[in-house]
Amino acid sequence: MDTVINSFVEKSKEILQDNLVGVYLHGSAVMGCYNPAKSDIDLIVVVKDSIEDKVKKSFMDMVVELNEKGPAKGIEMSIVRQSVCKPFAYPTPFELHFSVAHLDWYRKDPKDYISKMKGEDKDLAAHFTIINHRGRCLCGAPIKEIFDDVPIRDYIDSIWNDIADAEDEITDNPMYIILNLARVLAYVKNGLVLSKKEGGEWALDNIPEVYHSLLHNALKEYAEGIDTEYDMNNAENYAVCMVEQIRSERKRVEKTWN
Repeated sequence: MDTVINSFVEKSKEILQDNLVGVYLHGSAVMGCYNPAKSDIDLIVVVKDSIEDKVKKSFMDMVVELNEKGPAKGIEMSIVRQSVCKPFAYPTPFELHFSVAHLDWYRKDPKDYISKMKGEDKDLAAHFTIINHRGRCLCGAPIKEIFDDVPIRDYIDSIWNDIADAEDEITDNPMYIILNLARVLAYVKNGLVLSKKEGGEWALDNIPEVYHSLLHNALKEYAEGIDTEYDMNNAENYAVCMVEQIRSERKRVEKTWN
């Protein structure tokens, strides 16, 4: 992981030159639960100004090359302008984004990818929150100099957006959904900014025991990287229960804003 991250930083400096403000690491790599079989490398790149397409092409070629040397889930990164970080803009505009999910698109039609991979991403509110609480500056300006605090209402909207369809998605990706629901509930209920691992451990002390076997299995899969069998009826019930609790806690928090 370190070799890939170090190469990413050095090549970002070469490609973006004076436009680069900083490179920031977030996600499991800074939260003590990185697993090369189940984790990706999460990076935010901040620039002063918009990027020309030819620079985007050079940057994307670099990212795709390094992605092959990274963990199983590869690299996930976004490039954002400094002006949307402080004051914080939501939904947050981005200049360029990459994850393994988009790899085939870029390989098949890089010109189309570069022209269209720009817009707004609600997930960036969650990423910036992790950077502010747990992130690491890999190069450039310090975190507190670049990133505003993300307003609570924006962070909650961001993490709600990530779990709103959990009842339908849990059968396809049970480990991720089980742990993600747990950490979202930990935030809306107790204001805790947790990793997926920490969220699962928190839930063992805070949700009904009938769901503990799901949590233990998800935590084991996340730690060991070995696919695990789940009781899917129980998992679906868990998703319904957790989404309802999160919805209720969100409403409670929102009342305090009025």
